[in-house]
Amino acid sequence: MSKSATAATGVGPDTDRLEPTAFGPRPMGSRALGWILVVLGAVGLVASGALAVERYLKLMNPEHVMSCSFSVFLDCGKAIDSWQGSLLGFPNPLIGVAAFPVVITTGVVVLAGARLPRWYWLSLLGATTVGIGLVVFLVWTSLYALVALCPYCMVVWAAMLPLFWYQVVHAVQEGHLRVGEGARRTIVGNRHLFLAIGYVALVAWVFLVMGPHLLASL
Repeated sequence: MSKSATAATGVGPDTDRLEPTAFGPRPMGSRALGWILVVLGAVGLVASGALAVERYLKLMNPEHVMSCSFSVFLDCGKAIDSWQGSLLGFPNPLIGVAAFPVVITTGVVVLAGARLPRWYWLSLLGATTVGIGLVVFLVWTSLYALVALCPYCMVVWAAMLPLFWYQVVHAVQEGHLRVGEGARRTIVGNRHLFLAIGYVALVAWVFLVMGPHLLASL
């Protein structure tokens, strides 16, 4: 396709990227994305690994008191011992132990200057979307079925939200996910604001349901 045809139709490689303007949104840089993947992947891996270790110690010694169990309402044991804690037939933390290294490796590759293909980014986003769906289910389970919060699980929840959101922003910015130009600029330009709103909504949900229980246990 010629440059003139590309300009006329608005289709081409140049339209897949959001270029900064004097009054437009500042794009998310590749190094910023790389660090996001590395740091959040590491946080998720540490929390998942700690929870997997606690699960192993509990199996070895049923009397083991988990390091993340502080009260009847702040207790990893309820989550680990429930059927929701082993959705695929093995402890959920092992999913994080297997998945977060992929996220970290991707971040390292991006920081090294590599340009990954569209199919890879969409595959990673698809897997992260499944992960965030699992997080929502586990949050609901913790609040309404178990009525207990798992501290290590909450660390994973806190890492997964920006991990998912900034991948969405990157996919929209780079044209991997096709949206209108107005939506594109709104998402990219207000990416931190939308993340803050997401955190506020999550914290409010947890506090409104669990707040009375936690206060009553003090």
